[in-house]
Amino acid sequence: YFGDYGLILGTALLRKLEINVAEAEKRTGKNTVNMQETYTVYLIEIRPAETEGGTPAAPDTLWRRYSEFELLRTYLLVTYPYIIIPPLPEKRAEFVWHKLSADNLDPDFVERRRVGLENFLLRVASHPVLSNDKIFFLFLTEGWRDAVLETGFQDKVRPDGVRFTALKQYSDELNTVISQLLRIRARVADRLYGVYKVHGNYGRVFSEWSAIEKEMGDGLQSAGHHMDTYAASIDDILEEEEHFADQLKEYLFYTDAVRSVCRKHELIQYELEMAAQDLVQKKQQKEELATGTVRIFSLKGMTSKLFGQESPEQKESRLAALEQSIQEGEETVKEKNTECQEFVRAAWDDIERFKEQKDKDLREALISYAIMQISMCKKGIQVWSNAKECFSKM
Repeated sequence: YFGDYGLILGTALLRKLEINVAEAEKRTGKNTVNMQETYTVYLIEIRPAETEGGTPAAPDTLWRRYSEFELLRTYLLVTYPYIIIPPLPEKRAEFVWHKLSADNLDPDFVERRRVGLENFLLRVASHPVLSNDKIFFLFLTEGWRDAVLETGFQDKVRPDGVRFTALKQYSDELNTVISQLLRIRARVADRLYGVYKVHGNYGRVFSEWSAIEKEMGDGLQSAGHHMDTYAASIDDILEEEEHFADQLKEYLFYTDAVRSVCRKHELIQYELEMAAQDLVQKKQQKEELATGTVRIFSLKGMTSKLFGQESPEQKESRLAALEQSIQEGEETVKEKNTECQEFVRAAWDDIERFKEQKDKDLREALISYAIMQISMCKKGIQVWSNAKECFSKM
């Protein structure tokens, strides 16, 4: 779908189109970890820069998530490795002044990101090469995701690169989810500590009150004792909660280990690509030497033209050396390819094992935490039930 904009490609895009990220909207859905989340979508508006009669045309609009902007930029990075691709605004609120909110859904942060996303689109649209990319143009219309996947740009990243990229994204999102849980738990624990300790004030007041009452004194004293016990119990409760937090932290640190596996795969794949590239260059040198044809400018080619060709003996010697080097290169590529395949197989076996372990451990930890919260609430009810009995006997 290009609509009335089909003839715009091949021209300076911003001279023909006005592009805006007009607003942001909160929505709710499930993320890649299959957990309910609230996220933000951004409204893109495009309209012809010039209209007949000077009447502004109604804009074409569509909503995009931040992750779609990330996919577009990844596609541009892979497709145009020689171009400095404009950056995206930060995904999470980082490096902010301490008085500013670090919440990703904070209106001020969302507005700053909206401006940054619009700036990203405008910079791509103003680039002499990127602005002519059909996938970028489709990003501004509909149905772009299927088109970008059909380009096969993921395969250009590296064999198995898509799976490891997805794994890294998964570990990043798991890190975010667990970090949020830990922050929420810390805030709840802090407030809970205050609520429990305030009950100690009930105990003190009831005890002081009991000293001036004759008939009500015993009941008030007993109620105060229950409140003191309740207030003191928070220390044991929070110690249990710290055990739960430690279980979460273990998997927070595990996400770094997962990313380490991804980095190791990148290194192995890079070494394989360098070995393959070196082999291609050696084969090309052999072909050029054998045929006497130089495909690209080289110092040796210029030297041959200036000082004459090599003697047959020299040529034969160089061919033999190149042949030996090619054989060694082929062996190196074979070894690196085997190493890469073995790494991928072993890594994915362990990743599957890790996921099963993670699901089991976190499921048990969350159930235990829920049971602990239920028990804590029951203890609170029991304390006040006991206090009620004490008051009833006064």
